[in-house]
Amino acid sequence: MAQGYIKAIELPQVIPVFPLPGSILLSRGQLPLNVFEPRYLNMVDDAMAGDRMIGLIQPLGDLDIQPPLARVGCAGRITSFNETSDGRYLITLTGVCRFRVTTELQIKTPYRQVRADFAPFEADLRAPDPTADFDRDHFLDALRPYLEHRGLNVDWDTAEIAPQEALINSLSMALPFEPAEKQALLEAPTLEDRAQALTALLRIDAADDGDDDGPAMQ
Repeated sequence: MAQGYIKAIELPQVIPVFPLPGSILLSRGQLPLNVFEPRYLNMVDDAMAGDRMIGLIQPLGDLDIQPPLARVGCAGRITSFNETSDGRYLITLTGVCRFRVTTELQIKTPYRQVRADFAPFEADLRAPDPTADFDRDHFLDALRPYLEHRGLNVDWDTAEIAPQEALINSLSMALPFEPAEKQALLEAPTLEDRAQALTALLRIDAADDGDDDGPAMQ
């Protein structure tokens, strides 16, 4: 059960959205955000006064010209909130359920809002079997060369024992894939599909002879 919700119909039909390129949120995943733009400070204020729900979604173009939105995002609940001395909000969104955008509302708020259809992703509300596992050795064999190629690191002790969902979803959210690749991971129908897609992306990247290294992960 994600954040107390059992069925898709219990989720709000209209949600504010935070367009953020290269970032995705997945069920039960946690995403820290540093909010400083006035329109998004307003959005957080309104969310905190209501159900604390915000949809994270990728834009499909330049953020300065209100680009179209990706067809699928993920709603999260603000589970941590702090205000800094300079007026920024440091929040954590915990993923609840993915949604499909049915329409964007024409409204006067400075932030964007959409009508969200959660029904196709209702399974997100149910936590997976904690005893279920996958071919972890095969996956870690793909992860190691990817991290070496990118100059990244993870806590291998944790990676070897973490539940499948926590491992796959956290890496899907954290690793520096291209926005289209991130979207493909987000839209994978099931956790098993996401694990397969993630493994394929890891192997493709590790096989690339380029030198585009990302920043080190802590």
